[in-house]
Amino acid sequence: MEQNHLKGFATLAAAALVVAGCGGLGKMDKYASTITHTVDPDPLIVQGDTVHVNVNGNFPGKYFYKKAQVELTPTITYATGESPLKMAGFQGEKAAGNYTVVPYESGKSFSYSDKVAYTPAMEQSQLMLKILGKQGKKEKPFTAVKLADGVITTPYLMLSDDRVIMAPDKFVRVTSHSANATINYLVASEVVRPSELKDQDVKDMNTFVKNGMKNPRILWKGVSIDAYASPEGEVKMNDNLADKRAITAKRWIQGVLKANKVDSAKNDAFFKLNPKGEDWAGFKAATQASSFKDKDLVLRVLEMYPDVDKREQEIKNMAATYKELSEDILPKLRRSEVSLNYDVNGYSDEELTALSKSNPDTLNVEELLKAASLTNDLNEQLRIYREAERLFPQDYRCANNTGYVLFQQGKSAEAEAEFQKANGIMDNPISTNNLGVIARQKGDRAKAAELFAKATAAGPDVKYNQGIIAIQNGDYASANSSMAGQNTFNAALAKMLGGDAAGAGTILAASPDKDSAKGHYLAAIIAARTNNGDGVRSNLAAAVAKDASLKDKAMKDLEFRNFKDSLGL
Repeated sequence: MEQNHLKGFATLAAAALVVAGCGGLGKMDKYASTITHTVDPDPLIVQGDTVHVNVNGNFPGKYFYKKAQVELTPTITYATGESPLKMAGFQGEKAAGNYTVVPYESGKSFSYSDKVAYTPAMEQSQLMLKILGKQGKKEKPFTAVKLADGVITTPYLMLSDDRVIMAPDKFVRVTSHSANATINYLVASEVVRPSELKDQDVKDMNTFVKNGMKNPRILWKGVSIDAYASPEGEVKMNDNLADKRAITAKRWIQGVLKANKVDSAKNDAFFKLNPKGEDWAGFKAATQASSFKDKDLVLRVLEMYPDVDKREQEIKNMAATYKELSEDILPKLRRSEVSLNYDVNGYSDEELTALSKSNPDTLNVEELLKAASLTNDLNEQLRIYREAERLFPQDYRCANNTGYVLFQQGKSAEAEAEFQKANGIMDNPISTNNLGVIARQKGDRAKAAELFAKATAAGPDVKYNQGIIAIQNGDYASANSSMAGQNTFNAALAKMLGGDAAGAGTILAASPDKDSAKGHYLAAIIAARTNNGDGVRSNLAAAVAKDASLKDKAMKDLEFRNFKDSLGL
């Protein structure tokens, strides 16, 4: 803050009141130099599209004539007009009116605060004090007094580097799969019956292995076999029976693999046998899922027998009573479940790129999204995402990513339509964030803030976008919080506007924008705020070399008021 004496103002005020015939105003004129004020900030600065003015002053004792009135109106003046702030009125003890009374003996301190909307014309302006002296029915305007320079517009250096987000693909080049078949057995038997080999799942396994050997993308990983016995037999016998069933199931699948010349089948380590014994849990689940009317009674009775042997005997008894148990449920529990595990090697990057051009219909959505990510050509990306939209219209990512590319191409209206389409398919935080970016760049900060608040699950880019709004709103603490850890021009700007010029310099030095015209200009402002004259001159020279229009701006910019005679431009 800069302290100023209202000597000129007081002299003019006293002179005008003398003209009005007020005998005591000579004394006010004589001691006008004792009236002091401070303006904060000085120069003025735009913050959140608003210019705030704060004045603290003091009328000394035995100064303010008892019948006088003074109306003070701070006004920002500029070439094309002016913007007045609210008027503050003061009066002596015996003056008629409702203004703030200034006691003659003690004097009075006063504080004044107001704000006015910023207009671009204020960049070259001054804060003037317009004064109107009054006594009785007479009044006279006085010569305006300059209070401060203004307005610093550094917050408007902010870049519109809002971050739209591309929905990621879930492409996995190597995927794991399994082919499955179930071998069922007769009671107390581990023999694989020929009739079982005619079941559809067993025939499908044979066909799959035969065709798989013709597919170079398939890599056989191993076979796992879970073998079970039904729970109506003695426990030890069932354990042994499950062991034997695992072995005979292995023998069958091993034969299938060898017949198709799968070399891994020669190695016993390729097979993992998991005999499970009697399948009591499977029995309960199958019974509960069945439709016969006494199933709940059966299960309640069986649950009464914690002793396994007694429970097994009771199952035998019930199986003799209920055909549903003996014919539908228990036979399905006498089984080996065979899983042939294999990996599929997906398309290479080169293959994805080629197929996206020659035959995109053969690719699934993950492959198309991956293919689009393999090129930096925006037109080619757009083509692939358009194909993805055509083939997979119910996947919001296709529309969202089409919008992403259109936004990068500067086609905001088309991008907005795609983001809205994506959110129509599925309300999602990524497209919501992107619509927030569109709203902010269209000037609707309130709508953008609302959308960003809904989109936080989309990740740190959303917080960055919130930081941009905070800069525009003049909330630099929030901007710094939202942009923490980001080395960007805007993060450096927010840090400096928040009062940490040194920290801003560190962030800017790590920013990709540090060597741009605006980057050097911001570096010059940081240097000015840290009283580094050499830094001011060198960075301004670099900024002007990249953008000649910055020369005129720098010559008028109040950020450089302390260096205006040595800018080197």
